[in-house]
Amino acid sequence: MKNIAVIGAGTMGNGIAHTFAQFNYNVHLIDVSQAALDKGIATISKNLDRMVAKEKISEADKTKTLENINTFTSIKDGAKNVDLVVEAATENVSLKSKIFKELDEVCNENTILATNTSSISITQIAAVTNRADKVIGMHFMNPVPIMKLVEIIRGYNTSDEVMDTIVHLSKEINKTPVEVNDYPGFVANRILMPMINESIETLYNGVAGVKEIDTVMMLGMAHPMGPLQLADFIGLDVCLSILNVMHDGFKNPKYAPCPLLVNMVMAGKLGVKSGEGFYDYSENRKAETVAKMFS
Repeated sequence: MKNIAVIGAGTMGNGIAHTFAQFNYNVHLIDVSQAALDKGIATISKNLDRMVAKEKISEADKTKTLENINTFTSIKDGAKNVDLVVEAATENVSLKSKIFKELDEVCNENTILATNTSSISITQIAAVTNRADKVIGMHFMNPVPIMKLVEIIRGYNTSDEVMDTIVHLSKEINKTPVEVNDYPGFVANRILMPMINESIETLYNGVAGVKEIDTVMMLGMAHPMGPLQLADFIGLDVCLSILNVMHDGFKNPKYAPCPLLVNMVMAGKLGVKSGEGFYDYSENRKAETVAKMFS
């Protein structure tokens, strides 16, 4: 398995492409927008520069990594003749279903189709294909080149062979794969999102301010980042989407998103990506924070 297609050049997609390319896989990075692809490659280059500056990789390693990535603006051109596709599009079940339906038609019969979804049912996504046994979840953590965990989610029909292949592949790119079953939110977000939501509720109810809530969790619970700042980095729209998936899936009110989160998303205050969330992010501060994550 040497040829990998990654769909989506955003934060998660370019991080996944970066990681595979750094381990000398041939990567096809696919997005409908050439501008998004250019931005994704620029982000990868900047992140590689930071790694060079920290002497984690050499300049030659950076050059080779970038050479391993080719960009495409269509699934038809980018996903044919690859061994694995990792979809990292927006957390929207309709969009993902549309992508997987097209992948099923374009890819050869042996290609494994993986999704980086953080909450949506693998079984539901697999149902739109004719290869449910070859559909699996690979939930990477952000920032992908740094974070070790990959949640490997088995759909109802995912074969043992595909599971074993993806577990082995994850280890090949220096990640720690953890196998979980297909329930809303899986493990990471089933535990993380209620904590973030409760932190937002605590702010909404006037118990404490943003910095105070984050400081309590960092100093009292040894979290490297407070939950409200973490929500900003994940994207408040993504947090809302995941909570809605879990609320719909479990029909349990404990997963209902806080009204403050809903209002912030409707107002376009999505966190780092929009420049403002629970914290204010100028371009300089945004760059500084990203640099720290790669230090």
